[in-house]
Order: sequence, then structure tokens, then C-alpha cells
Amino acid sequence: MEMQHLPIYAIAFLCGALVYYLLQKLIDLMKTNERRGRPSTMDPATIQQMVDGYRNNHLAAINKLLGISDAHSVSFGLKTLKKFIADIEFFTKKVNPRIADGALGIRFYYAAYPKENEWNNFEDEKAIGKNYAQKHTLVMIPTLKKKGGDGSYQDYDFNPLDRSTFPIKEREKEQPITLMAMSSDSTDSQSREVMAQNHGQLIPPAEATVEIY
Repeated sequence: MEMQHLPIYAIAFLCGALVYYLLQKLIDLMKTNERRGRPSTMDPATIQQMVDGYRNNHLAAINKLLGISDAHSVSFGLKTLKKFIADIEFFTKKVNPRIADGALGIRFYYAAYPKENEWNNFEDEKAIGKNYAQKHTLVMIPTLKKKGGDGSYQDYDFNPLDRSTFPIKEREKEQPITLMAMSSDSTDSQSREVMAQNHGQLIPPAEATVEIY
């Protein structure tokens, strides 16, 4: 008789194991949400005031001076941003695993695409098109905290792909590393490329109907 009940016992065991697994996942998710805390928020009226301040002053002056219709916003896909952040973490810790996430960051440089008649040497011409010429954009560069001469920690630009920015003497120490200047003539072949992210969608030339502010 016991043998006849084995399939029932097996099913009951599997169901119990599944319920336990799902409960553990739920508990882990709740703990993660507790650690995450509240997301960053802003008052919509404050956002609108800041956006209007830029458009009515800075943007208007740029358009008048240059005789163009400059971009007033840029967007990047979440997948692109997550990959850029993951690449910073991976290649930085590949050189020095002791560097904590809190020491890493991203600096946003205001930049502009070249004039249309200077586009010949621009490597991403086919990717973005000359309708981006002279328009505002953002370039993201990785940063790493470093102790400055006054003893305070500042966010310094660095290149995770250039091992020369991670002095060997500092790799052994339990403190933020001292960075060397990024040099284009470094013997490290990878240093010719600086880790950076650009080429988001600009408005204009993209349609402004997608914007709230």
C-alpha cells in the first residue's frame, strides 16, 4: 500500500518545495525593496521652471548667436545606460577589485556636434546624420574618487580601459588609488580609446511631441 502512495508523496514534496522557494523569493524581494528606499523625485513645477529658465535664456541666446535651432533635450535608452554603468564597474574592478561602487561615478560634459562642413572626419557621421550638426549633446565620462592635495575626496575623470591610470603601487593599498593623467601616447594600446558614452536622441531634430516639459 505504501508503494501506491509514493507518487502522492512525491507530488506533495515538490509542491511544498515550490511554495518554499516562492516564499523565499518573495522575502528576498521585500528585503531588496526595503534597502532600496524611496526613489529620487522632484516637484513637476520646479522641473518646469528650470526647463523654462534654460529655454528662455540660454537656449534663446544660443539660437540667436549661432542662427540655429539647438537641441534642448537628449535621451538615452535604459539598456545603453545600464551597459555603460556595468562596463565601468567591470573594467575598473578588473584592474582593482577593492574599488567600491561608491567611489565610481559619471560626469556629464556639455558638448556640441561639429559644423556640417567639418563633418568629414567625424567617425559617427552615418550613425547620427548631419541634422545633428552644431547641436548640443552630452558626453558621459567615468569618474573615480581621489584624495586631493587639501585632503578632501573629489571625483576625478579616469579611463577604466587604460591600465596606466591605476598605478601599481596603489593596487595593494586599502585606500582610493591615485590617478595619473590620461595620455593619448601611452604604451597601453587600449588607452587610445577612452571609455565614454554619447549619441543620445536629440530634440530637435527629433519630434518634441514626446516631451512632457
